[in-house]
This record gives sequence, C-alpha cells and structure tokens, in this order.
Amino acid sequence: MEKRIIAVNSNCYHGYPVEDALEGIAAAGFHYVELTATKGWTEHVFPDQSFEKLCAVKDKMKELGLIPFSMSGHCNLMDTARLPDFVMNMRLANFFGCDYIVSSIGEAHLADNAKAGNELLAENIRGLVPKLEEYGLTLVLELHGEHATGTIMKEIVDLVGSDRVKINYDTANCVFYADVDAADDVDTCMGDIAYLHLKDKAGARNAWDFPALGKGYVDFETIFAKLKAANNNSPFSVEIEFTQAGPKDLAEINTAVQDSAEYLKAHGFAL
Repeated sequence: MEKRIIAVNSNCYHGYPVEDALEGIAAAGFHYVELTATKGWTEHVFPDQSFEKLCAVKDKMKELGLIPFSMSGHCNLMDTARLPDFVMNMRLANFFGCDYIVSSIGEAHLADNAKAGNELLAENIRGLVPKLEEYGLTLVLELHGEHATGTIMKEIVDLVGSDRVKINYDTANCVFYADVDAADDVDTCMGDIAYLHLKDKAGARNAWDFPALGKGYVDFETIFAKLKAANNNSPFSVEIEFTQAGPKDLAEINTAVQDSAEYLKAHGFAL
C-alpha cells in the first residue's frame, strides 16, 4: 500500500456543523482532515469563534484520532486590505498544528472583482512569507477561477520564489474553470505541486458537478502514475462538492466520503 497523507476537506460537509464533518470523516477510516475556514462560505473554524469553541473542535479531533494537518483559509490575495485576515487564518492554522494553509488567489466564494497583475500578486504573497515561516506553514495556492491551469500557477509560484509557497493542484477545477484535464496539465507544473485536492468531475465540463471519487471522468489512474514517476509524495485532500442542488442529507455526504475511501484503497493507498 502506498503511504502518503490522505485527508478529507471538511468543506465536503458544507452547510453542516464541523462535528458532523469530523465524525463522518473518521467513520470512513481517514486519519487526516483539512479544516475549512472560508469566510462567508464554510466557517467550520474561524478566527472570530470563541477560544472555548476552538478548543472543543481540537478535543473532538483528538477523541476521533483525526490530525488537522491543513486549513482551507481562502482569502483574496490580490487585495492588500484582505491580507491581515489571511494572517489571522495562518495564526488559526498554527493553533491547530497545521502544516499547510490553502488559498485560491482571488476570493473563492465572495463577490469581489479585485484584479492585479502577477507581479503585484507575487509581491503580496512574498510579504506573507515571514509569517508563513513564523507559523511553520506552507501556503499552497489552489487552481481556481482565472488561475486554473498548471502553467499559470507555476508562473506565479516562480515569481514568488519561496519554498513556503507552492501549488495545490485541484483535479476538477482545471476542468470546470479552464477546460483542461489534470492528467495532461499536471506535467506543466509537477515540480511545484505540493498538495492536491482530489476532486472528481461529472456532467458537462462547465457544470457544477463534483461527485465522490471514481464517480466522474477525472483520470486519477494517470495522475497517480505521474505523481509516482515524479517521486511526488504530496498530500491528498478529498473534496466532494456534489451538484448545484447540494447533497440531499448528511447520509449522502457520509456515503460519498466512504465511497471515496474505498476508491483510494482499491488503488493501493493506505488511509
């Protein structure tokens, strides 16, 4: 069995309490979790929550044997005014003992039209590097929106020029936003991939339809083979976002998480 960190993004449980997410993830046999702290979308943990609440989440994970190794802390890194919010997310990630913090470049789920050239963007991100070092974090930039190909993300990471800033390759966002397939596109940035959102894609290429792993058409077998050939042992974080209608109930999410666990085990991975 291939051993690497394999987590589930608590955002799979969007609309449900963090406790439900943690229980479902642990029940499926996973040992790692990506905690979601995305403003206005999924605030499973967030800097404005009470210390008591955050400690209760930490205790719950310990009880379930879950390791919070990363945090989804999306902020608009193009907007200088939002950078202090991101620093607070970093501090929260450090509180939970995370090694990675995930963000897209623009705000992933808030209406915000801020745009900036790659140079300004790289400058903003470089300004965060001392804080990343202080909190022992690697920032992994997620393929999203206008920045949804390996080529674009590699350009930005190269401009930043820090080992603390790498790519989070989302295997379905590249299809949804850029109409490219991950099995081909990973070749453009393999050396800078430090994290992957394993997300499947079904339906029309531009349709919001992200089912359990193995239920769509993302060519994971080729992606796994290419990662192995490149000796790229980056962590995986499973992300299931269902259709625009969302899951019908908690049981549907738990089943999709369990199905994804079985898919990974069938492909030689130890959870």
